[in-house]
Amino acid sequence: MPEIPAGTNPRRGDLPPRPMIACHDCDLLLRLPPVSEGDTVRCRRCGGVLRQRRRNGIERTLALSFAAAVLFAVAQAFPFLAFEMQGQVTQTTLLTGVLDLYEQGLPEVAALVLTTSVLAPLLQISLLLYVLFPIHLGRVPWQMARAFRLLRHVQPWSMMEVFLVGILVAVTKLVGMADVVPGLAIWAFSLLIVVLAGAMASLDPEAVWERLEGAR
Repeated sequence: MPEIPAGTNPRRGDLPPRPMIACHDCDLLLRLPPVSEGDTVRCRRCGGVLRQRRRNGIERTLALSFAAAVLFAVAQAFPFLAFEMQGQVTQTTLLTGVLDLYEQGLPEVAALVLTTSVLAPLLQISLLLYVLFPIHLGRVPWQMARAFRLLRHVQPWSMMEVFLVGILVAVTKLVGMADVVPGLAIWAFSLLIVVLAGAMASLDPEAVWERLEGAR
């Protein structure tokens, strides 16, 4: 992966001035040079990484987003857990768990679980696809700036891993009272956490804006 030292200013009349950036490690103010896919820009004083562009970063994030959409649909459509007690089998899904909390007189907890485990991940996946798929095709999505900013605000509300830990703790306590059979949805939900985290980790906002400027 090529490494480019930052701080080289283009000559007047050759190129428009490049943006300035402060090093996260030593606070040196540098002019960021053009960064191609696969390049890494380092600070000329301390060697810290200022900008790194992975190859096919948008396409990789888009592929992970499509995989997350499929896993989310499976996690919602199939049973999450099955409980067998005295010959009776009870199957639960994510939404039935929310309804049970509401019927037990815990509407606040039900709303919190619904928001953090269903609505926020759904909105996060939808926004990723809405922004990245048109850009991949060379088009500019409608209200792209607002959608991309909303994606950054929605991300902290997606707490599927917390919900999964709570489910595992509850299952551990129920093992002695009933036979607990994991359903297809719990495996899809667990994999969804990893895939969606990978999609957000591989998302390069600057590459998205640069690709957007090229599509206009």
